[in-house]
Amino acid sequence: MKKIFLLGLLLFTTVSQSQILAERERSEIIDQILAERFNEVLPMLMDRTGIDMWILISREYNEDPVLRTMLPSTWLNARRRTVLVFNRKKYQDTIEKLAIARYNIGENIDSAWDKEKQPDQWKALIDIIKDRNPEKIGLNFSENFGIADGLVKTDFDEFKEALPEEYVKRIVSAEDLAVGWIETRTIREMIVYSSLVEITHDIIAEAFSSKLIEPGVTTTEDVVWWMRQKVTDMGMETWFHPTVDIQRNKEKLVDQVTAFSDKNGSSVILPGDLLHCDFGITYLRLNTDCQQMAYVLKDGETAAPDFLQQAFNKGNELQDILISNFETGLSGNEILRQSLEEAKERDLKASIYTHPLGLYGHSAGPTIGMWDQQGGVPGTGDYKLYENTVYAIELNTEVEVPEWNKSIRIMLEEAGFWGEDGFRYVNKRQRNLMLIPSEEAEN
Repeated sequence: MKKIFLLGLLLFTTVSQSQILAERERSEIIDQILAERFNEVLPMLMDRTGIDMWILISREYNEDPVLRTMLPSTWLNARRRTVLVFNRKKYQDTIEKLAIARYNIGENIDSAWDKEKQPDQWKALIDIIKDRNPEKIGLNFSENFGIADGLVKTDFDEFKEALPEEYVKRIVSAEDLAVGWIETRTIREMIVYSSLVEITHDIIAEAFSSKLIEPGVTTTEDVVWWMRQKVTDMGMETWFHPTVDIQRNKEKLVDQVTAFSDKNGSSVILPGDLLHCDFGITYLRLNTDCQQMAYVLKDGETAAPDFLQQAFNKGNELQDILISNFETGLSGNEILRQSLEEAKERDLKASIYTHPLGLYGHSAGPTIGMWDQQGGVPGTGDYKLYENTVYAIELNTEVEVPEWNKSIRIMLEEAGFWGEDGFRYVNKRQRNLMLIPSEEAEN
């Protein structure tokens, strides 16, 4: 545990200083985390879901989204046809990690195929199944979760044709197991996550500052492309194209269809503007997703108008309502319903569209609303909340602002962790509008 703590401290110090790790160092950390997940997370999930054999099948460049997260750092893709077999014996507390492949898959998964003795890959897989005689064979097909639906028709048909009938009857969907694997975080991952969210916040803070923005000159597209280039220059990636938009006095509030599109165009940033960004990055196989807001100071101003900060506080209030309704075992739809009812009681015009976050940006787990499905989301919204999971606490509240003779929309998104001790933000949240000075405000 001390070693893990010291590694975490090193990661936190290194990343918080924006010294992104070199590829070789990243590789070591990724593989260490992967080993922990195979040996600690996977057995627990197989027991929880009652699946004693999990088989994942992919071909190069058409990878199952779950299998992709299991590849070692030096494997950027599957090779030929890659078949993974995880066999769990709960009563012995053992888990086998096998590959029906010519070689080991990194340090964690051992090759279990001698092609010289058995040239047929499918028959080699069947021999493994017969020898272990599992009660349930989990395969990645799912109606509700695209991430858990990675088994393609050709592979399924060929596997099923090769499999004896008695074992065909034991095939079950591995949906819950696949989702559990994708959504569950370890302590070491959360140490990394805290630093990653800090980097995300730091980039937004630099973007929404006088270092970049010159009111009357800089456009929203200038800020967007600066953010993308910044991430590239730091040696990381964005998992979606950022957006920056403006709300200002005397301009009508756009509807949500327009607000959630990427067709808002480029606008010159002016004093008095209320800015909003949506931005997320990928590093060490984890993803962030963050929305924050800033105000451009006008001549004579040293702070945002009180009516705008008070409106912003309504966004924080909605966050508080949502996270107060998190409870292990509740579905995403139940959490959504309770939160919206409470928001209505407090006279908030709320919209909640919170999603799982982790190995993918729009990840697998309980969906807590979508911006256009505030009555609940069939399927993914019925999935229940488990501990050691991360969410993008994404929402907005529409606030009437008499001073502008219009409503404004406070749109926020922050990474939050749900664990045995309850909810916490992965690395704080925005509580006040960021302030961007302009020349006329500085003079």
